[in-house]
Amino acid sequence: MTTAAPAPEEEKAPVRRGRPRSVETTKAILESAYHLMATTSAAATSIDAIARRCGVSKMTIYKWWPSREALLIDAFLDRAATMLPVPEGGDAAGRIRSHAERYATALQGEFGSVQLAVISECLANTGSAGIFYERYLAHRRSAMTAIIAAGQRDGSIAATAAPETLYDAIYGSLFYRYVFRIGPLTPAYARELVELTLRPR
Repeated sequence: MTTAAPAPEEEKAPVRRGRPRSVETTKAILESAYHLMATTSAAATSIDAIARRCGVSKMTIYKWWPSREALLIDAFLDRAATMLPVPEGGDAAGRIRSHAERYATALQGEFGSVQLAVISECLANTGSAGIFYERYLAHRRSAMTAIIAAGQRDGSIAATAAPETLYDAIYGSLFYRYVFRIGPLTPAYARELVELTLRPR
C-alpha cells in the first residue's frame, strides 16, 4: 500500500515570521523622517533620504510601513505623542483647555508646518486625507472626545452637542485659523474657544 502524496498546501514550508521591530531602529526611522520634513519638505522626504539619514536599508522601511505616506504620518504621530500627549488628571474642560492651548502654540512652529505638509502629501499622492485620519486623527479624536463625554456625564461641561461635534468645533477652528491666517492663533484664543464651545461649569 502506497502512502498518498501530501496535499499541495502540506508541502509548503511554514511561513517565516520576520524579525520583530527594533525599538531603537524604529525610533531612528521616525525621527529621521520628521527631521527631514521639518528641515527640507515633505516632498523631499523620500524613503531613500530617510534610509540614508538613519543608516537602514529601504527594505527594512518597506517591510515595516505599507507606504511612504504611512511612514510620514507615523513620524508626525510620534512627535505629537511627545509634544501634545493626551492630558491626564483634572476636570474634563481643564484638560481640553490645556491641550488646546498647547496645540495652538505648537501650530506656530515646525509642528504646524509638518502637519500641513503631511496632509498635503496625502492629498497629492493618494487623492485623500483618509490615511491621515486612519493612522493619526481617529485615535487622537477618540481620546479627546472621551474626555468631553466624561465631562458631560459628570456635569462639568454644559454643552449638550455630541462630543465629536464639540471636538471638531474646537480643533477644526484652531487648524482653520492656522491655515488661513485670519487672526492671531494664541493660547488665549484657544482658551476662549474652549470656554465658548464647552461651556464649563
